[in-house]
Amino acid sequence: RHPYETLSFFGIKPTDTVVELAPGGGGWYTEILAPYLRDAGQLYAADGGSARFKAKMDSMGVYSKVKISTFDAGKGLLEVAPAGTADAVLTFRNVHNWMGQGTTQAVFDAAFKALKPGGTFGVVEHRLPASRTQDPKAPNGYVQEAVVIKFAEAAGFKLAGKSEVNANPKDTADHENGVWALPPTYANKDKDRAKYQAIGESDRMTLRFVKP
Repeated sequence: RHPYETLSFFGIKPTDTVVELAPGGGGWYTEILAPYLRDAGQLYAADGGSARFKAKMDSMGVYSKVKISTFDAGKGLLEVAPAGTADAVLTFRNVHNWMGQGTTQAVFDAAFKALKPGGTFGVVEHRLPASRTQDPKAPNGYVQEAVVIKFAEAAGFKLAGKSEVNANPKDTADHENGVWALPPTYANKDKDRAKYQAIGESDRMTLRFVKP
């Protein structure tokens, strides 16, 4: 997942106030961001109330400064941090979920509101090739770059850069059970497992937007 390269591309500094949207029960990026920002910065974990995530936050001192903001787009709970206070808002592989709920625009608007002028909105998402048809609910987990850019620009963001650090040219984005056929999920279990193992994790866009 190339966290060092990804966070460097987003320009994250140890003094920053950062919001991580929907970190998930495991909080993979939270494990990196929490200690990095602990001494001089601030991490907001915008979580929907996952008991597993809260237990993780309570488990180690490295998480003691993380602020959990209640975030549930489906319920309209969208204040991810006090308005105009964040240096960066980040989301990792979540846009397809919001498209499934029909809440993507509301989430992107909330990110814009939380950021300072000049702040960064960083998006990593499973990438659907431009040649394929985008289902508006993204049931296979893949999203076209152009769709993400359209949502972001509608919220007021300007596209500031693209990185291929999370690209995987082996991924065709055409699998039974969608992106979840690939590792680490292996939704098809033993069926074609060697094939999916050889492909590896999904092809991902890495986009950096800026609030003017």
